[in-house]
Amino acid sequence: KTNAQYLFADRSCQFLLDLIISLGFRRVLSVGTPRLHEMIQLKASQEEDFRVRSLLLDIDFRYSQFYTEDEFCHYNMFNHYFFGGEAAHETCRKFLHQEKDERVIMVTDPPFGGLVEALASSFKKLMAVWKDTEKGGNKNKEMPMFWIFPYFFESRILEFFPSFNMMDYQVDYDNHALYKHGKTGRRQSPVRIFTNLSPSVIVLPAEEGYRFCAICQRYVSSGNQHCEICNSCTSKDGRRWKHCVLCKKCVKPSWFHCNKCDCCALENHTCEKTDVGCFVCGKAGHKRSACPSLSRTGTSGQRAEKIVATQFLLLLVSFALFSNLFFFPSGISGVLCNSV
Repeated sequence: KTNAQYLFADRSCQFLLDLIISLGFRRVLSVGTPRLHEMIQLKASQEEDFRVRSLLLDIDFRYSQFYTEDEFCHYNMFNHYFFGGEAAHETCRKFLHQEKDERVIMVTDPPFGGLVEALASSFKKLMAVWKDTEKGGNKNKEMPMFWIFPYFFESRILEFFPSFNMMDYQVDYDNHALYKHGKTGRRQSPVRIFTNLSPSVIVLPAEEGYRFCAICQRYVSSGNQHCEICNSCTSKDGRRWKHCVLCKKCVKPSWFHCNKCDCCALENHTCEKTDVGCFVCGKAGHKRSACPSLSRTGTSGQRAEKIVATQFLLLLVSFALFSNLFFFPSGISGVLCNSV
């Protein structure tokens, strides 16, 4: 399981490719989406008039056995590192150089446990490479992008990419026990498409239960009903959400407003709120930066650093004494004694 990589179901993969073609893109930067890359490569070898090209960036070096250096780059999306060095970086740069009739889009499917901040930093660097290759008109634009991620990360993604919108389309995976389409899947997939393209141009399949909301000007799931108070189709998980007047927003249908917590939550939730105490004195009601015990002597920052340093030195001395490891040179031991 440590090396597991979940792959798009054929249904979702075909939808993504059809959507990319219908939007007029001819180059796909596939970051961690090997199945989409494979489908594009297969169609290109079978159909002479197929004009879509793909470059795969992935952490799994084994793909180098199947694809050429112009089709695959060994890449870590968490720190924007090309294992192939400057040659691989140049391959990516040339691929992102957009010709007149070959618009580029990036499609990425990162690990769900990955830190959003690190991923966003790498994606912005790829966008910067794309922008540097452009001449003239696209300097103020973002590279078009599909970020495949669970809907409960929406606030984190919007924090780094405010221009993004979340689509209602549920992305499924073949080799995932939960996020699988049909009767074999145990629950509906929470994975969605985040994009900086206009929601009105993302057409979702009507045969799968999606419809167009004329007010929101975008396609939504059949259970996602428009809220007149919020003036939006607010559901995130495909169910019809209800509006809470006290919270001033729509919430899940299984949630109820708790007067004690002053928010909506599950009916059988625990109302107790744990009070986080101050790191220095342990008392509630203030943080370390505003601790009264720090304001007595010196600045709060210096006092806090001295306390932490003293505690660390005491820990080192205790470890040495109890372990009979008197490995400190005379100079260091003198510093320790004076510090303590």
